[in-house]
Formats: sequence, structure tokens, C-alpha cells
Amino acid sequence: MKILLIGASEHAKVVMDIIEREGKYKIRGLIDTYKPAGGDVFGYKILGAEDALVTLFKSGEATGGIITIGDNWTRHLVAEKIKTLAPELNFVTAVHPSASIARGVEIGAGSVLMAGVVVNSDSKIGAHCILNTRSALDHDCAMDDFSSLAPGATIGGKVSIGAFSAISLGANIIHGITIGEQTVLGAGAVALKNIPDHCVAYGVPARVIRKRAAGERYL
Repeated sequence: MKILLIGASEHAKVVMDIIEREGKYKIRGLIDTYKPAGGDVFGYKILGAEDALVTLFKSGEATGGIITIGDNWTRHLVAEKIKTLAPELNFVTAVHPSASIARGVEIGAGSVLMAGVVVNSDSKIGAHCILNTRSALDHDCAMDDFSSLAPGATIGGKVSIGAFSAISLGANIIHGITIGEQTVLGAGAVALKNIPDHCVAYGVPARVIRKRAAGERYL
């Protein structure tokens, strides 16, 4: 299957490497609204904006895609736009060969699992999630759509992470905790109790510092 990478950011370079190593898909090129067509990333051409995606999909030159944008909310907005422009486009997953995926794990369309990721049994990863380098998701966890783990984040068993939430570099969440939607857990934080929706929390132990609007940037 030939696929398009939607977004030509630094995150795209990491996903390219995963796709090449996995060997399941061929990269047709990149789609990016804010970068000029004709440029390249690691030898793959930027083919244009969303109108180019529609043309390539309708012509059969690409049948799938993956959104290579690191920010959770922006990734969501792009996904919604693509569903309108090309509703039949298949979103694929990218799982690095070094990732350890246990029995019973479910991975939603469009999600990316990077090098050294560990996902233990019966955990469920929603659509368009990102599990960054050497992050760990223990057994029976649930990550809702468009949520993410930064490099080195460690998540205990039976943890629930809400949609659009971001767990930052080296953060830790103990067993059984719930992290709400649209929430950011700061770098190095340790969550010992539930964290509500729409907030920023950090520290050891983590505490809520302030409220957070939907879509507010964290990268």
C-alpha cells in the first residue's frame, strides 16, 4: 500500500523511519499546507496541500495515510478535515519493530508507537495516539483518541488517559489513576491521584497548577 504522510514536521521524520523499518507500506510523499511543494524530507517529496491529497487519493496513487503532527489538538483538526475531503482514505498505524506489544492490546487507526515502547496485556490505545520513545503503558490501560505519551513516560496498570491529553517527558502515573481529557501532566511529574479534565498538573506529587483551554498548545 502506498501512503501519504500528512505533515512535514520533525515528527514526520521519526514516523518515516518507523514505516521504513516496519516495511508494510511505501511512502508516496508528504502533504503539508504550510510548506512549499517540491521540497523534500529525507528524500520524500512534499506534494502539496490537502487538494493534492484528494487528487492522489482519487487517482489511486495513494490509498492510505498517517497524520505526522505531534500536537494532539492540531492532529485532530487535520483528521477532521481529511474525513471531509477524502472520507474513504484509510488511516494506518506505525509501530516500530523494537516495540513490545503484549497479547490483547488494541491499537487504533493512525496511532504511532516509537522505538522501545512497551504496551502490556489488554491495554487499549485509541485512534491517532502517539507513544513516544521508550514510553511504557502497563496492563489494562486505556488511552483515548488523540492522547500522547512523551519519551520515557511510565504508566502503571489500569490507568485511563482522556482524549487529547499529553503525558510529558519522564512523567509517571501510578496504578489505577484517571487523567482527564485535554489535560497536560508536566515533565517529571508523578501522579498519585486522579487529575481532572482541562488542566495542567505537575510536580512530585503532581498537583493541578491551572486550568487549560481545549486546544491550548503544549509543544
